[in-house]
Amino acid sequence: MKDIIVVVGGYGQAGCVVCRLLGRRFPGRVYAAGRSLAKAAAFASSTDGDVLPLQMDVRDGSSVGLPEGTGLVVMCLDQDDTSFVARCLELGVHYVDISASAGFLARVRKLGGEGKGRPRSTAVLSVGLAPGLTNLLVKRCVQSLDEVRSADIFLMLGLGDKHGRAAIEWMADNMEARFNVTAQGGRTEANSFEDGKKTAFPGIRGRRMAYRFPFADQFSLPDTLGIRTVSTRICFDSRSATRLLAAFKKAGAFRLLRCRAVRRAAVRTFERLRWGSDVCVAKASAEGTQAGRPVRYECSVRGRQEHAVTGAVAAAVAERLYVGVCPPGVYHIEELFEPMELIGGLEERIEFEEGWYDPN
Repeated sequence: MKDIIVVVGGYGQAGCVVCRLLGRRFPGRVYAAGRSLAKAAAFASSTDGDVLPLQMDVRDGSSVGLPEGTGLVVMCLDQDDTSFVARCLELGVHYVDISASAGFLARVRKLGGEGKGRPRSTAVLSVGLAPGLTNLLVKRCVQSLDEVRSADIFLMLGLGDKHGRAAIEWMADNMEARFNVTAQGGRTEANSFEDGKKTAFPGIRGRRMAYRFPFADQFSLPDTLGIRTVSTRICFDSRSATRLLAAFKKAGAFRLLRCRAVRRAAVRTFERLRWGSDVCVAKASAEGTQAGRPVRYECSVRGRQEHAVTGAVAAAVAERLYVGVCPPGVYHIEELFEPMELIGGLEERIEFEEGWYDPN
Protein backbone atom coordinates (compact mmCIF):
# COMPACT_ATOMS: atom_id res chain seq x y z
CA MET A 1 0.00 0.00 0.00
CA LYS A 2 1.38 3.41 -1.00
CA ASP A 3 0.46 5.51 2.01
CA ILE A 4 3.65 7.52 2.67
CA ILE A 5 3.78 11.27 1.92
CA VAL A 6 7.23 12.83 1.39
CA VAL A 7 7.48 16.63 1.62
CA VAL A 8 10.80 17.66 0.04
CA GLY A 9 11.99 20.85 1.69
CA GLY A 10 9.70 19.87 4.54
CA TYR A 11 11.51 21.93 7.18
CA GLY A 12 11.50 25.12 5.07
CA GLN A 13 8.91 27.89 5.45
CA ALA A 14 6.21 26.56 3.13
CA GLY A 15 7.26 22.95 3.74
CA CYS A 16 6.64 23.25 7.50
CA VAL A 17 3.09 24.39 6.82
CA VAL A 18 2.49 21.49 4.41
CA CYS A 19 3.92 18.97 6.88
CA ARG A 20 1.92 20.21 9.85
CA LEU A 21 -1.38 20.28 7.96
CA LEU A 22 -0.92 16.87 6.36
CA GLY A 23 0.58 15.44 9.56
CA ARG A 24 -2.53 16.32 11.55
CA ARG A 25 -4.67 14.66 8.88
CA PHE A 26 -2.43 11.61 8.37
CA PRO A 27 -0.23 11.29 11.49
CA GLY A 28 2.85 9.10 11.14
CA ARG A 29 2.64 8.94 7.35
CA VAL A 30 4.26 12.30 6.52
CA TYR A 31 8.04 12.72 6.17
CA ALA A 32 9.83 16.08 6.25
CA ALA A 33 12.69 15.50 3.80
CA GLY A 34 15.80 17.51 3.07
CA ARG A 35 19.59 17.39 2.88
CA SER A 36 20.01 18.00 6.63
CA LEU A 37 18.78 15.13 8.77
CA ALA A 38 19.42 17.24 11.88
CA LYS A 39 17.10 20.01 10.69
CA ALA A 40 14.46 17.50 9.60
CA ALA A 41 14.64 15.76 12.98
CA ALA A 42 14.47 19.05 14.92
CA PHE A 43 11.33 20.07 13.05
CA ALA A 44 9.73 16.62 13.26
CA SER A 45 10.24 16.58 17.05
CA SER A 46 8.00 19.65 17.32
CA THR A 47 5.03 17.82 15.76
CA ASP A 48 4.48 15.20 18.52
CA GLY A 49 5.10 12.35 16.11
CA ASP A 50 2.74 13.56 13.37
CA VAL A 51 5.73 14.12 11.05
CA LEU A 52 8.86 11.98 10.69
CA PRO A 53 12.35 13.07 9.50
CA LEU A 54 14.00 11.91 6.29
CA GLN A 55 17.36 12.76 4.71
CA MET A 56 17.10 13.23 0.96
CA ASP A 57 19.02 15.15 -1.71
CA VAL A 58 17.07 15.57 -4.94
CA ARG A 59 19.92 17.19 -6.88
CA ASP A 60 20.65 13.82 -8.51
CA GLY A 61 17.01 13.22 -9.23
CA SER A 62 17.21 10.06 -11.32
CA SER A 63 18.88 8.07 -8.53
CA VAL A 64 17.05 9.39 -5.45
CA GLY A 65 15.58 6.56 -3.42
CA LEU A 66 12.09 7.15 -2.04
CA PRO A 67 10.92 5.24 1.05
CA GLU A 68 9.10 2.03 0.23
CA GLY A 69 5.38 2.71 0.11
CA THR A 70 5.67 6.33 -1.02
CA GLY A 71 2.48 7.38 -2.77
CA LEU A 72 2.84 11.15 -2.87
CA VAL A 73 5.63 13.73 -3.06
CA VAL A 74 5.13 17.44 -2.35
CA MET A 75 8.05 19.47 -3.72
CA CYS A 76 8.79 22.67 -1.78
CA LEU A 77 12.22 23.33 -3.29
CA ASP A 78 13.23 24.98 -6.56
CA GLN A 79 14.72 22.63 -9.15
CA ASP A 80 16.39 22.97 -12.54
CA ASP A 81 16.39 19.29 -13.51
CA THR A 82 13.16 17.38 -14.21
CA SER A 83 14.64 13.91 -13.65
CA PHE A 84 13.25 13.57 -10.11
CA VAL A 85 9.74 14.44 -11.31
CA ALA A 86 10.10 11.94 -14.16
CA ARG A 87 11.20 9.30 -11.65
CA CYS A 88 8.09 9.88 -9.53
CA LEU A 89 5.80 9.56 -12.55
CA GLU A 90 7.54 6.36 -13.67
CA LEU A 91 7.07 4.84 -10.20
CA GLY A 92 3.40 5.80 -10.06
CA VAL A 93 3.98 8.34 -7.27
CA HIS A 94 1.71 11.40 -7.27
CA TYR A 95 3.55 14.73 -7.36
CA VAL A 96 2.71 18.32 -6.28
CA ASP A 97 5.05 21.26 -7.00
CA ILE A 98 4.97 24.83 -5.61
CA SER A 99 7.62 26.18 -8.01
CA ALA A 100 7.03 29.60 -9.59
CA SER A 101 9.61 29.11 -12.36
CA ALA A 102 7.85 29.21 -15.73
CA GLY A 103 10.74 27.54 -17.54
CA PHE A 104 10.89 24.60 -15.15
CA LEU A 105 7.11 24.12 -15.15
CA ALA A 106 7.07 24.12 -18.96
CA ARG A 107 9.67 21.34 -19.01
CA VAL A 108 7.74 19.29 -16.44
CA ARG A 109 4.56 19.78 -18.45
CA LYS A 110 6.18 17.97 -21.38
CA LEU A 111 6.55 14.85 -19.22
CA GLY A 112 2.80 14.34 -19.52
CA GLY A 113 2.90 13.44 -23.22
CA GLU A 114 0.93 10.64 -24.80
CA GLY A 115 2.32 7.26 -25.81
CA LYS A 116 4.79 4.91 -24.20
CA GLY A 117 6.06 7.50 -21.74
CA ARG A 118 2.59 8.34 -20.41
CA PRO A 119 2.78 8.93 -16.63
CA ARG A 120 1.38 6.31 -14.25
CA SER A 121 0.43 8.94 -11.68
CA THR A 122 -0.75 12.55 -11.42
CA ALA A 123 1.45 15.64 -11.19
CA VAL A 124 -0.10 19.00 -10.25
CA LEU A 125 1.84 22.18 -11.04
CA SER A 126 1.19 25.87 -10.28
CA VAL A 127 0.34 25.20 -6.65
CA GLY A 128 0.60 28.13 -4.23
CA LEU A 129 -0.42 31.78 -4.19
CA ALA A 130 1.02 32.85 -7.57
CA PRO A 131 0.93 30.66 -9.52
CA GLY A 132 -1.86 28.70 -7.87
CA LEU A 133 -4.70 30.73 -6.41
CA THR A 134 -4.17 33.26 -9.20
CA ASN A 135 -4.84 30.50 -11.77
CA LEU A 136 -8.04 29.55 -9.97
CA LEU A 137 -9.17 33.19 -9.78
CA VAL A 138 -8.78 33.56 -13.54
CA LYS A 139 -10.73 30.32 -14.05
CA ARG A 140 -13.46 31.80 -11.85
CA CYS A 141 -13.52 34.80 -14.21
CA VAL A 142 -13.94 32.51 -17.21
CA GLN A 143 -16.79 30.68 -15.49
CA SER A 144 -18.54 33.95 -14.56
CA LEU A 145 -18.52 35.60 -18.00
CA ASP A 146 -19.89 34.46 -21.33
CA GLU A 147 -16.67 35.58 -23.03
CA VAL A 148 -13.30 36.71 -21.63
CA ARG A 149 -11.21 38.97 -23.85
CA SER A 150 -8.39 39.65 -21.41
CA ALA A 151 -7.33 38.88 -17.85
CA ASP A 152 -5.05 40.92 -15.59
CA ILE A 153 -3.56 39.33 -12.48
CA PHE A 154 -2.40 41.54 -9.62
CA LEU A 155 -0.36 40.44 -6.64
CA MET A 156 0.42 42.44 -3.50
CA LEU A 157 3.01 41.15 -1.03
CA GLY A 158 3.68 42.50 2.45
CA LEU A 159 7.24 43.60 3.22
CA GLY A 160 6.61 42.87 6.88
CA ASP A 161 6.33 39.18 6.04
CA LYS A 162 9.24 36.79 6.48
CA HIS A 163 10.00 35.70 2.94
CA GLY A 164 12.18 32.63 2.36
CA ARG A 165 15.64 32.99 0.83
CA ALA A 166 14.71 31.00 -2.28
CA ALA A 167 11.77 33.32 -2.97
CA ILE A 168 13.92 36.42 -2.47
CA GLU A 169 16.63 35.04 -4.75
CA TRP A 170 14.04 34.28 -7.44
CA MET A 171 12.75 37.85 -7.24
CA ALA A 172 16.29 39.28 -7.41
CA ASP A 173 17.19 37.11 -10.41
CA ASN A 174 14.11 38.28 -12.31
CA MET A 175 14.27 42.04 -11.70
CA GLU A 176 16.00 42.46 -15.08
CA ALA A 177 14.01 39.77 -16.89
CA ARG A 178 12.65 40.14 -20.40
CA PHE A 179 9.90 37.69 -21.23
CA ASN A 180 7.24 36.98 -23.82
CA VAL A 181 3.57 37.24 -22.90
CA THR A 182 0.35 36.53 -24.78
CA ALA A 183 -1.50 39.60 -26.06
CA GLN A 184 -4.36 39.47 -28.55
CA GLY A 185 -3.49 35.86 -29.28
CA GLY A 186 0.09 36.68 -30.28
CA ARG A 187 3.38 37.05 -28.46
CA THR A 188 4.87 40.32 -27.27
CA GLU A 189 7.87 41.18 -25.11
CA ALA A 190 7.54 42.54 -21.57
CA ASN A 191 10.11 43.71 -19.01
CA SER A 192 10.08 43.20 -15.26
CA PHE A 193 8.99 46.18 -13.16
CA GLU A 194 7.81 48.17 -16.16
CA ASP A 195 4.41 48.89 -17.77
CA GLY A 196 2.71 49.83 -14.49
CA LYS A 197 -1.04 49.59 -14.06
CA LYS A 198 -3.19 50.86 -11.19
CA THR A 199 -5.69 48.71 -9.33
CA ALA A 200 -7.57 48.54 -6.04
CA PHE A 201 -7.05 45.62 -3.67
CA PRO A 202 -9.78 44.52 -1.21
CA GLY A 203 -9.12 45.68 2.33
CA ILE A 204 -6.30 47.96 1.17
CA ARG A 205 -6.75 51.71 1.18
CA GLY A 206 -6.37 53.51 -2.14
CA ARG A 207 -5.30 52.35 -5.58
CA ARG A 208 -1.85 50.86 -6.11
CA MET A 209 0.51 50.83 -9.05
CA ALA A 210 1.61 47.29 -9.94
CA TYR A 211 4.31 46.28 -12.43
CA ARG A 212 4.95 43.38 -14.78
CA PHE A 213 6.76 40.35 -13.41
CA PRO A 214 7.39 36.87 -14.90
CA PHE A 215 5.11 34.78 -12.68
CA ALA A 216 4.31 31.48 -14.36
CA ASP A 217 0.51 31.84 -14.33
CA GLN A 218 0.44 34.26 -17.29
CA PHE A 219 2.36 31.76 -19.44
CA SER A 220 0.14 28.71 -18.87
CA LEU A 221 -3.33 30.28 -18.68
CA PRO A 222 -3.64 31.23 -22.38
CA ASP A 223 -3.29 27.52 -23.19
CA THR A 224 -5.29 25.98 -20.36
CA LEU A 225 -8.18 28.49 -20.40
CA GLY A 226 -7.97 29.83 -23.96
CA ILE A 227 -7.57 33.54 -23.06
CA ARG A 228 -6.02 35.76 -25.75
CA THR A 229 -4.43 38.32 -23.39
CA VAL A 230 -3.04 37.60 -19.91
CA SER A 231 -0.67 39.63 -17.73
CA THR A 232 0.64 39.43 -14.15
CA ARG A 233 1.78 42.45 -12.13
CA ILE A 234 3.21 42.83 -8.64
CA CYS A 235 3.45 45.52 -5.98
CA PHE A 236 4.18 45.69 -2.25
CA ASP A 237 2.06 46.92 0.64
CA SER A 238 4.49 49.82 0.99
CA ARG A 239 3.87 52.36 -1.78
CA SER A 240 7.30 53.86 -1.12
CA ALA A 241 9.07 50.53 -1.62
CA THR A 242 7.19 49.84 -4.86
CA ARG A 243 8.04 53.31 -6.21
CA LEU A 244 11.67 52.90 -5.15
CA LEU A 245 12.04 49.59 -6.98
CA ALA A 246 10.39 51.05 -10.09
CA ALA A 247 12.84 53.99 -9.95
CA PHE A 248 15.77 51.59 -9.56
CA LYS A 249 14.60 49.69 -12.62
CA LYS A 250 14.24 52.85 -14.69
CA ALA A 251 17.76 53.95 -13.68
CA GLY A 252 19.22 50.55 -14.55
CA ALA A 253 20.34 49.89 -10.98
CA PHE A 254 19.26 46.25 -11.05
CA ARG A 255 22.12 45.49 -13.42
CA LEU A 256 24.31 45.55 -10.32
CA LEU A 257 22.60 42.32 -9.21
CA ARG A 258 24.61 40.52 -11.87
CA CYS A 259 27.56 40.87 -9.49
CA ARG A 260 27.45 37.95 -7.04
CA ALA A 261 28.62 40.03 -4.08
CA VAL A 262 25.94 42.67 -4.69
CA ARG A 263 23.28 39.99 -5.16
CA ARG A 264 24.23 38.27 -1.89
CA ALA A 265 24.16 41.57 -0.02
CA ALA A 266 20.78 42.50 -1.50
CA VAL A 267 19.27 39.10 -0.58
CA ARG A 268 20.57 39.35 3.00
CA THR A 269 19.20 42.88 3.34
CA PHE A 270 15.77 41.84 2.06
CA GLU A 271 15.73 38.85 4.42
CA ARG A 272 16.14 41.20 7.39
CA LEU A 273 13.77 43.87 6.08
CA ARG A 274 10.51 44.32 8.01
CA TRP A 275 8.82 47.30 6.39
CA GLY A 276 5.06 46.99 6.40
CA SER A 277 2.63 44.16 7.12
CA ASP A 278 2.49 40.44 6.35
CA VAL A 279 -0.60 40.80 4.15
CA CYS A 280 -0.79 39.14 0.75
CA VAL A 281 -3.50 39.69 -1.84
CA ALA A 282 -4.09 38.10 -5.23
CA LYS A 283 -6.64 39.52 -7.63
CA ALA A 284 -7.88 38.67 -11.12
CA SER A 285 -9.67 41.23 -13.28
CA ALA A 286 -11.23 40.08 -16.55
CA GLU A 287 -12.76 42.12 -19.37
CA GLY A 288 -15.45 40.39 -21.36
CA THR A 289 -19.16 40.13 -22.05
CA GLN A 290 -22.21 38.82 -20.23
CA ALA A 291 -25.60 38.57 -21.92
CA GLY A 292 -24.18 40.57 -24.82
CA ARG A 293 -23.03 43.50 -22.66
CA PRO A 294 -19.42 44.48 -21.91
CA VAL A 295 -18.56 43.86 -18.26
CA ARG A 296 -15.55 43.51 -15.98
CA TYR A 297 -15.53 40.72 -13.42
CA GLU A 298 -13.06 40.78 -10.53
CA CYS A 299 -12.32 38.28 -7.77
CA SER A 300 -9.63 38.15 -5.13
CA VAL A 301 -8.23 36.36 -2.12
CA ARG A 302 -6.61 38.05 0.87
CA GLY A 303 -4.54 36.41 3.59
CA ARG A 304 -1.49 36.76 5.79
CA GLN A 305 2.01 35.34 5.28
CA GLU A 306 2.57 34.28 1.69
CA HIS A 307 4.39 31.08 2.67
CA ALA A 308 1.50 30.04 4.93
CA VAL A 309 -1.02 30.54 2.12
CA THR A 310 1.21 28.66 -0.34
CA GLY A 311 1.63 25.81 2.14
CA ALA A 312 -2.11 25.61 2.78
CA VAL A 313 -2.87 25.43 -0.96
CA ALA A 314 -0.23 22.72 -1.45
CA ALA A 315 -1.58 20.69 1.48
CA ALA A 316 -5.14 20.95 0.16
CA VAL A 317 -4.11 19.77 -3.32
CA ALA A 318 -1.96 17.00 -1.84
CA GLU A 319 -4.79 15.73 0.33
CA ARG A 320 -7.13 15.54 -2.64
CA LEU A 321 -4.58 13.53 -4.62
CA TYR A 322 -3.95 11.29 -1.63
CA VAL A 323 -7.57 10.39 -0.88
CA GLY A 324 -9.19 10.90 -4.29
CA VAL A 325 -8.88 9.66 -7.84
CA CYS A 326 -7.29 11.90 -10.47
CA PRO A 327 -6.38 11.11 -14.09
CA PRO A 328 -2.72 10.28 -14.73
CA GLY A 329 -0.73 13.03 -16.40
CA VAL A 330 0.77 16.46 -15.73
CA TYR A 331 -1.66 19.29 -15.06
CA HIS A 332 -1.76 22.87 -13.88
CA ILE A 333 -3.97 23.41 -10.85
CA GLU A 334 -6.84 24.99 -12.80
CA GLU A 335 -7.14 21.91 -15.03
CA LEU A 336 -8.07 19.57 -12.17
CA PHE A 337 -9.77 21.70 -9.53
CA GLU A 338 -12.81 23.94 -9.33
CA PRO A 339 -11.99 27.39 -7.91
CA MET A 340 -14.61 27.59 -5.20
CA GLU A 341 -14.13 23.96 -4.13
CA LEU A 342 -10.47 24.61 -3.30
CA ILE A 343 -10.78 28.24 -2.17
CA GLY A 344 -13.79 27.38 0.01
CA GLY A 345 -11.71 24.82 1.87
CA LEU A 346 -9.14 27.49 2.75
CA GLU A 347 -11.51 29.92 4.46
CA GLU A 348 -9.49 29.81 7.69
CA ARG A 349 -6.49 31.20 5.78
CA ILE A 350 -7.95 33.50 3.14
CA GLU A 351 -10.93 35.75 2.43
CA PHE A 352 -12.60 35.64 -0.98
CA GLU A 353 -14.36 38.56 -2.71
CA GLU A 354 -15.94 38.93 -6.14
CA GLY A 355 -18.00 41.42 -8.13
CA TRP A 356 -19.12 42.62 -11.57
CA TYR A 357 -18.40 46.15 -12.79
CA ASP A 358 -19.06 48.43 -15.74
CA PRO A 359 -15.75 48.44 -17.65
CA ASN A 360 -16.20 52.15 -18.44
